Amino acid sequence: MSVYFEIEKIGIIAILRHIQPHMMMPVAEVLQEAGITILEVTMETPGALNMIETLRTEFPDHLTVGAGTVLDAETARAAMLSGAQFVVSPTVNIEMIRTVKRYGGLCMPGAMTPTEIVMAYENGADMVKIFPAHVLGPTYFRAVSSPLPHIPFVATGGINLENAGSYISAGAVAVGLGHSLFDPRKEMTDEGFIQLKKTASKFVEKVRNAKRSSTNRAAK
Repeated sequence: MSVYFEIEKIGIIAILRHIQPHMMMPVAEVLQEAGITILEVTMETPGALNMIETLRTEFPDHLTVGAGTVLDAETARAAMLSGAQFVVSPTVNIEMIRTVKRYGGLCMPGAMTPTEIVMAYENGADMVKIFPAHVLGPTYFRAVSSPLPHIPFVATGGINLENAGSYISAGAVAVGLGHSLFDPRKEMTDEGFIQLKKTASKFVEKVRNAKRSSTNRAAK
């Protein structure tokens, strides 16, 4: 299955920002068990490239791994050479998009206005991250999706259990989850891993139900 369809199918990207190296593997295993198989390691995380390479080596058939907070073409190239399958950015950088596509990856730049969204898509973006989503809200997604139904949106920023389904229902193909899953800078106890699995499973259920409802409405 392609990275695009994997993201569209699962509908959730777990954003690992500042995660401690020794926590990466156990967290990845718990998320996979809960049904979240798409992981984004942000590039300001110490050792991010090594983490991407390790995840790709240890979970070659079970996880889809990408690089986040990529701001330029040089960083995008380094991420792709480390095994990243997709690249996410908070901004629209045309050269960065071209570099990711040159290396065969999926590119997801960040945008906010319709002009930025269309510019990103016309320059090769596969999906566009709408960021910060919580500032705009699901109503904005619904409004922008209407004239731009051909552009896949991913909602990131302020996504939680209460609103995740609303963004999917409003037209987002996926949501990005950060601290609403867990705080990666804190040590995880056994109880913490149990709670992480419960929280991740709840997100999977919320998104799955929202996607099912959207499909049923479209079929009517």
